[in-house]
Amino acid sequence: MTATTQERPTFDPAVLGPALVDALRKLDPRTMVRNPVMFVVEVGALLTTIVWFAQAVGSPLEGTGDDPAWFTFTVALWLWLTVVFGNLAEALAEGRGKAQAATLRAMRSTTTAIMLDGTEKPAQDLRPGDVVAVEAGQAIPGDGTVIEGIASVDESAITGESAPVIREAGGDRSAVTGGTRVLSDRIVVEITQEPGSSFIDRMIALVEGASRRKTPNEVALGILLAALTLIFLVVVVTLRPIADFAGTNISTATLIALLVALIPTTIGALLSAIGIAGMDRLVRRNVLALSGRAVEASGDVDVLLLDKTGTITLGNRQAASFHPMPGVTEQELAEAAQLASLADETPEGRSIVVLAKGFGIRERELAGHEAEFVPFTAQTRMSGVDVDGHRLRKGAGDAIETWVREEGGTTPPQLREELDRIGREGGTPLAVARDSQVLGVIYLKDVIKDGMRERFDQLRSMGIRTVMVTGDNQLTAAKIAEESGVDDFLAEATPERKLALIAEQQEQGRLVAMTGDGTNDAPALAQADVGVAMNTGTQAAREAGNMVDLDSNPTKLIEIVEVGKQLLITRGALTTFSIANDIAKYFAILPAIFAATYAAAGETTGPLDALNIMGLGTPQSAIISAIIFNAIVIPLLVPLALRGVQYKPSGATALLRRNLLVYGLGGIVAPFVGIKLIDLVVHNLLGA
Repeated sequence: MTATTQERPTFDPAVLGPALVDALRKLDPRTMVRNPVMFVVEVGALLTTIVWFAQAVGSPLEGTGDDPAWFTFTVALWLWLTVVFGNLAEALAEGRGKAQAATLRAMRSTTTAIMLDGTEKPAQDLRPGDVVAVEAGQAIPGDGTVIEGIASVDESAITGESAPVIREAGGDRSAVTGGTRVLSDRIVVEITQEPGSSFIDRMIALVEGASRRKTPNEVALGILLAALTLIFLVVVVTLRPIADFAGTNISTATLIALLVALIPTTIGALLSAIGIAGMDRLVRRNVLALSGRAVEASGDVDVLLLDKTGTITLGNRQAASFHPMPGVTEQELAEAAQLASLADETPEGRSIVVLAKGFGIRERELAGHEAEFVPFTAQTRMSGVDVDGHRLRKGAGDAIETWVREEGGTTPPQLREELDRIGREGGTPLAVARDSQVLGVIYLKDVIKDGMRERFDQLRSMGIRTVMVTGDNQLTAAKIAEESGVDDFLAEATPERKLALIAEQQEQGRLVAMTGDGTNDAPALAQADVGVAMNTGTQAAREAGNMVDLDSNPTKLIEIVEVGKQLLITRGALTTFSIANDIAKYFAILPAIFAATYAAAGETTGPLDALNIMGLGTPQSAIISAIIFNAIVIPLLVPLALRGVQYKPSGATALLRRNLLVYGLGGIVAPFVGIKLIDLVVHNLLGA
């Protein structure tokens, strides 16, 4: 099972039915007024309906024109459908997360906490500071931190990942989430959540859209659309006296149809759905964005700060080669290194055993031998084994040198040369000794993850500068940076230096994103414009970031940036299309209004009929065709709004060119074709 939730079909019946009900419920003017563009359409639909009703009962309203009742009814019907289609787009975007919300609600509904004294307490009654014990098979009752023990935890209900994870006291894997289940052992958890504000509560609010606020760019675009709507409203209102002066009778239904066709209804209907869908795409990648602002900011990121360990490299240094001292064979060094590593359960120790197998040495069975393992300690900085009368040790170079001298031996000059060489190349050297003899050096190196150089090239083409952050020294950091293809690096990083680097970049006008999982990362996560905390990290890190990666995959930051850019590109593309497709409507409705103006006696058309470049049948069929196209283009674009415009790394100029060519030109051509085809059908129906 993958960690990314599979995307539902756009018009999934399980989502479409409730979305239709929500779309009708959203017709409430108190809801519609939050979207000025669609609110104007709804008011127009209501006025047209009133005009039609008066015509239907035989008491037409004065000054509303002499259009037939069927024409007014048709315009009113399609205006209402325009509003419903706009509401449906938003309802579909909101409805895609409700199934996941139902699953999350089920996780929190029946959980009971076992206090340390053995008493039981409902999970919803827990308070910060409460301490609970959770054993194998039990659900963790609330968000908290492991303060005692280690356990395997099933987080599949949240992350979608079937593999269990380890949670233990201390370090950066101590945070646990309420509703997840302990599979083995026993842990003691200190609750950190406030009632009603758990991680699951926040996820439910997110996927249902209950806590979503419009982002600054979305608000700015909404103001622009409202301004355009106001301008067109003024223009359309002034057409009435102009038409009266020209001797043309324009009905109320026609004026409202013209207004709705000219205002940016397409993007006005889809704007909210685009924002919700952007957050939904992150949820499907198991990223919890705590605000829409963070999603939007990720699309404008200029600088990415990436931890070396676990992000650029595999996370643990691996044994790469053996380098024996003079008079020692590589086989002899490999066997001694393997024996000294058999009890070493660290990834580095395991990699030494694996590398030794390449020399024909299989993991040795020490049963029957008098073997005494010597564990690694911070004081000795060595580990090893005493077996068959020999004392084998491996560890830091200077620690082995000291140990050999204490054993009465001497270290060859080649040892220091080899230690220094490996250090300059960015590796970590471990010396190996047997009794009073130095046998050689093990070369441990960071293993760059596959495809990282290509990913960094991709980010560079997106205009994003990458900075590797590591606690390694300058030489090691420079080597890893060169091999991975990262743009820059910060070596010997401390929390203060990370914070200073972010502040420096921001002062230069750049937007900065970074990942982190430890308490020491919290200040930098809070300072960054996009701070992605790992779900496996500490509570401090999760609270400091504005996003949480449920999979705890540091490379997810690259995907987050792509989702943010896709959101911005989708919004820009559909805005371009919406404004461009008004051009065709000018040539549909304006000629229909003024076709007979200045016509010669006995003629039905005048010189202004030359504007009817589409050759539409009649004024009435032209107006109906334009308003039908204006309505149906909204549901046709819903899949694109929810799925997002495909993002391809390129510069701003290339993106603008593609926007203008595909969505600008497409927005001009599509309505000409669509309105003409609809007119052929409508005109034939009217003729019949």
